[in-house]
Amino acid sequence: MAGGGRAASGPPFGAAAGGGAVPGGAAGGGAALPLDASAGAVFHALADPTRRAVVRELSRQETVTASALTAQLPMTRQAIAKHLATLADAGLVAAERAGRETRYRLTPDPLEEAMRWMAEVGGQWDRRLERLRRHVGGGS
Repeated sequence: MAGGGRAASGPPFGAAAGGGAVPGGAAGGGAALPLDASAGAVFHALADPTRRAVVRELSRQETVTASALTAQLPMTRQAIAKHLATLADAGLVAAERAGRETRYRLTPDPLEEAMRWMAEVGGQWDRRLERLRRHVGGGS
């Protein structure tokens, strides 16, 4: 848990944050794990402010090359390529060859899955807090 190594493309969120974050509890999370892992990969990719800037640029255009992103962001093409690879690993970016260049486009489905995960977990906490409020306040 604390200080444990994690794979570069693996999500640091799910297991490292504790099993309680898995819908259904630590023991019975079975079916929810793919969504949890997918959300974790998205959170890992978006944890870096540079990758968020890349996503922002990609959201403004249908497709863009790494060279064009280099002109828009203050970093080397190699650094842009590394960030694009991390975003692609999380499913947030798709690459398409067009002649001699590779064009990248944003794929929003993983963002929607991460938002669904946050809403599910947020709803669980809302229900827990409401039960606690009723218990402490005597149902008032």
